Order: sequence, then C-alpha cells, then structure tokens
Amino acid sequence: MSLHLLHSFAKVELLGAPTPLEHLPRLSDYLGRDIFIKRDDLTPVAFGGNKLRKLEFLAADALRQGADVLLTAGAIQSNHVRQTAAVAAKLGLKCVALLENPLATAADNYLTNGNRLLLDLLDAEVIMVDALHAPDAQLEEQASRLEAQGFRPYIVPVGGSNALGALGYVECAQEIAHQSEGVVDFAAVVVASGSAGTHAGLAVGLEQLLPDTELVGVTVSRSVADQQPKVVAIQQALAASLALTTAAPVTLWDDYYAPQYGMPNEEGMEAIKLLARLEGIFLDPVYSGKAMAGLLDGITQKRFRRDGPIAFIHTGGAPALFAYHHSV
Repeated sequence: MSLHLLHSFAKVELLGAPTPLEHLPRLSDYLGRDIFIKRDDLTPVAFGGNKLRKLEFLAADALRQGADVLLTAGAIQSNHVRQTAAVAAKLGLKCVALLENPLATAADNYLTNGNRLLLDLLDAEVIMVDALHAPDAQLEEQASRLEAQGFRPYIVPVGGSNALGALGYVECAQEIAHQSEGVVDFAAVVVASGSAGTHAGLAVGLEQLLPDTELVGVTVSRSVADQQPKVVAIQQALAASLALTTAAPVTLWDDYYAPQYGMPNEEGMEAIKLLARLEGIFLDPVYSGKAMAGLLDGITQKRFRRDGPIAFIHTGGAPALFAYHHSV
C-alpha cells in the first residue's frame, strides 16, 4: 500500500515549503524525555495554523467549481474561520462566516479582539447565530440565500474537516516521516482533536509511513465516545479516497478539555506558560494548550505505549490569546 493517489488531487499551493520540525531542548530537559514540535503555527498565511493545509485542497475544489464565495462557520474566536477568510482574500473571493458565541459571554475582549478583529481586517462578512446546533444544515441554508443573491458559494465545513480537507494532514505525515528519517524514531505523536480532520489525516498518513508510532488525539470539545466516530468517519472516507484500507486504532484522551470547548482550564494555561517560559513558543487556550497539557500529563502518568521521543503538532491559534488575556 502507498499514498501514490495523493498527487491526483488538485490543490492551491499556499504553504510553499514544509513547516519546521524542531527539537525542544529546554522542555526535553525539564521532562526528562525528548520532545519535538511540528510548527504548523508557522504556515505562511494570516498568523498561520493547521487549517491552511486543508484549505489548499478545499480552495482548489472551490475554484474548480467556479465559486466566488467561501462559506464557513465556527466560534467567534475560530482559527479556522480566520484562515478561511485569509485564503479567500488571497484568492480574490468573498468570505461569509456564521459565528456562534459558545461561551455565551458578553466580554468585549472576546467579542472584538483576537481572531474576531482579524476577520474585520480581512473584510469577511460575519453572520451571528444563536448556536451552531446543526452546522451542515445551517451552512446549506445560508448557501441557498447567497445563491438567491447571485453568488456561487462553496461550503467549507467546520474546521475544514472532511475527507478532502484531511488530505492536508496526510501530507503533514509525509513531512514528519521525511524530516525524522534517520534522525529520530518517534514513540508517539500528539495532536489536538476537535473537528477531527487533522487527527484523521495524520492517522491515515502515519499508519502508512510510521506504523510503529502511536498517534494520540487530545480532545478539545467532546468525550471519547462522542469524538471517536467523528475521527473514524473521516479516517475511513479519506482512506477510501486514496484506495487504502485503514486498521489503525484511534486513540483519544478526553481528560483535558473541561469545562467545555473554548473555555480555558488551569492545566492548559499552565502548559501555555511552561512552553512560553522554556522555549519562547506560544500555544493557544482552546486547542494546543489543552493538547500540550495532555502530553505533559501523559508522560507523568506513563500513558504512552512506549518510551522514546514524542512529536507535538502545534496547530496554531496564538491570536486567540489576545481575546483570552484575562485567563493568562
């Protein structure tokens, strides 16, 4: 089996080059275990982040269909929406975003700063909704409205997470395999697991390329019982699109997302402070901070299947720190 079909999918070249895979010497010394970080916070559009890999494929599909609007949805501080709006701007498309306030907060900083500020600079059209209770249906309804106005919308799913978008993280797995070959044998890779596309793409790619490396998804919004079928559905659809079979188990840890999606917790904030203090790298309070809390506790609790170096996927999101400054 191989990933030879990956190159048959059209994409818009947005990354330009692989993101760095860096050793973290001070954090490694602190933990007594080698830790590496895949710097997907350094992707080159609008403060970076993991969604750009997905948008390379999704935007290409939008252009192929003749779309003039990228339509998507997320929380007010969504990194995905910010990156989608930036890609739309870069390609000369309109961006329309359905936004919810998952914290039901009236805090002005959350409502206007961070990623929300950047949406205004990117000239995205924001439509507030009470809740994204059925995002697929809500996006379809908004697409119909836009079509009635003469637009040609392309729906980018929440988080860019479907089989097409997840191809971006099969490519990330290829980068990790290439960058680590002959240099380091990763015992595990740790990633935040939210809308599930990043996790599913890594799962398919790493199963093919680094089958002895454990992939751990740290949930940021759901229990294992609720998250697992989301990851598996994209994993299976993605594998089928590449003419592969996938048998690797999906490992999820759900001990670190409480009290809810988008709300910082003490463990996550301590992880953010630790990485900033030791390595000068900024995580975010919604995704990567909680995922790093999982990595740290996983080492303490001996949760990883084998000893050896660990790679952490930095999915970006630091602009949200400015909206959550009261938590820092």
